Amino acid sequence: MTATVTFAVESPGGPRTASVTYERRGRGEPLLLLHGIGHHWQAWEPVLSALAAERDVIAVDLPGFGASPSLPDGVSYDLESVVPVLGALCRELGVDRPHVAGNSLGGLLALEMGRKGLARSVTALSPAGFWTQAERRYAFGTLRGMRVAAKAMPLPLIERLSRSEAGRTVLTSTIYAKPGRRTPEAVVAETLALRGATGFEPTLATGLSVQFRDDVRDVPVTVAWGTKDRLLVRRQGVRAKGIIPGARLVRLPGCGHVPMNDDPAAVARVILDTSR
Repeated sequence: MTATVTFAVESPGGPRTASVTYERRGRGEPLLLLHGIGHHWQAWEPVLSALAAERDVIAVDLPGFGASPSLPDGVSYDLESVVPVLGALCRELGVDRPHVAGNSLGGLLALEMGRKGLARSVTALSPAGFWTQAERRYAFGTLRGMRVAAKAMPLPLIERLSRSEAGRTVLTSTIYAKPGRRTPEAVVAETLALRGATGFEPTLATGLSVQFRDDVRDVPVTVAWGTKDRLLVRRQGVRAKGIIPGARLVRLPGCGHVPMNDDPAAVARVILDTSR
């Protein structure tokens, strides 16, 4: 069930109103899913059925991405502001300390939710924040290039490219190791989501100073990295393990930066194992 919820959030200028679109499926302990920059909740579609068989799954469009409007005036896109927004979202949905799984930007947010005591377990898939400055510049430059290309292409060209495996490779090979597995409809939708993401630039701007340096204690944590991640290279997973020594570090063979598409069974298993 896709729905939109509106709730109050704090800002330096007083209470503001935020809205978030989300997809909710399944029954069981709650599991919050957070996508990466420029994406939308549908990034999780390949694993939703497997997860919903055991969990009450809530896949959100982060504020300023997908169908969710931008954060209200006065609320920043930095970790210190977005994580409380996610906490307020959970309270509005009647969810107490969900399991949280996130990819890329979503993985960084998931780890911060764990550090702040807002999650009962954390699965971070290729999380942001464990880069060197050179690696961050490369990743941000690549993301900006993808955004420029998505905004420059007319819709008929995007649709035409999406109809062939070669075209889907052109559009999505930066984030998928197996772009041919994505359906034409999914590729068109996520290209348009990247093009229309109002939160893209402010998120990148706040990311210039992001470096995850703190341990995440008292909750199970898994950090998983695709062996074919071309955006955030897998050696960053070793750094993450050094910063979060209690975390389980998992390799995802043959997976790219957004592994849910490349190996849905492996990703679902990692998330469910962590949440158990």
